[in-house]
Amino acid sequence: MSRPVLAIDPGREKCGIAVLAADGTVIEQEILPTQYFVAMIGGLLREYEPTVIMGNGTTSAAAKARVEELGYEVTLVDEYRTTDAAKSAYWEAHPPRGWRRFVPRGMLVPPVPVDDFAAVILAERFLREQ
Repeated sequence: MSRPVLAIDPGREKCGIAVLAADGTVIEQEILPTQYFVAMIGGLLREYEPTVIMGNGTTSAAAKARVEELGYEVTLVDEYRTTDAAKSAYWEAHPPRGWRRFVPRGMLVPPVPVDDFAAVILAERFLREQ
């Protein structure tokens, strides 16, 4: 049986984190402050013993090095257009209400960061390629 996937969408201020089962089921997803994310993912690494992947964009080299210092191999994956896909996923999970439901979703801006949804997208892409 395959291992779960821990996906990290690194950024300067915050990182999106998602843990997906091998079948693509989202187990956990959250947004963590970048300065604390390595300390905060320690429990996830111990609990799930996942395959660790990370988007190859903003600050990925530094974030990858920090995770590898914990003794985990990190696979970089292409994060092309994950933010757009994450916005769509946000609106699927939280459909617009009121007048916003009449605005095309592509024109709406989510009221919260979507880095956690971007991490889910990265993990889903990785699992599809496996």
